[in-house]
Amino acid sequence: MTYVVTEACVKCKYTDCVDVCPVDCFHEGPNFLVIDPDECIDCTLCVAECPVEAIYAEDDVPAEQHSFIAINAELARKWPTIVERKDPLPDADEWAKHKDKRGLLER
Repeated sequence: MTYVVTEACVKCKYTDCVDVCPVDCFHEGPNFLVIDPDECIDCTLCVAECPVEAIYAEDDVPAEQHSFIAINAELARKWPTIVERKDPLPDADEWAKHKDKRGLLER
């Protein structure tokens, strides 16, 4: 089982999760992070660190978020690995309150 970043991360991109990842499985896009399912070791450390609760075990991803399992796998192959914490996007705190952000994901 792997962990999956879901819609709540879109336009926020908090990187607290990156700081605790022992295997550098996070990849960074313009306004979203993804987890490489081939690198994730299922340690669960990232889950508690996400301030917007965007990370789920693959088996626990809510039904309406299932497309993010494939999105994580696809974009992890394209985007660079992120290994250090960075500042979130400038308006992340505002976007953290929004739902239905899937259409705002920049690939």
